[in-house]
Amino acid sequence: VATDAPLLPVQLKRIARRAALGLARTGSVADNGSGDIFIAFSTADQSLGANDRLLTHRSVPNDELGALFAATVRATEEAIVNAMVAARDMTGDQGHSAKAVPNQELIEVMSRSGR
Repeated sequence: VATDAPLLPVQLKRIARRAALGLARTGSVADNGSGDIFIAFSTADQSLGANDRLLTHRSVPNDELGALFAATVRATEEAIVNAMVAARDMTGDQGHSAKAVPNQELIEVMSRSGR
């Protein structure tokens, strides 16, 4: 999860954990061997000036992270759906193949689940 919000490392860990909720909204149950890994980072500028000896952190207050949590869930879900729409049938190593989900079928499944 990439953001330009000024967040502390512990806040970024909390953001990363919310990505799993977006994955779950697409039907994943994080089965054994799924290999799901979530990371989060901020591009907010926290650099020191040339003469600075102490770093003063500016960050979003914890009690205002709710909107970022919700956005993380929605963005993760949207990224997965976008990847499914763009997917094509493929054959990989040792002839293993994977079929893309037909877009109409994806639309129907999403509609049935209220999306």
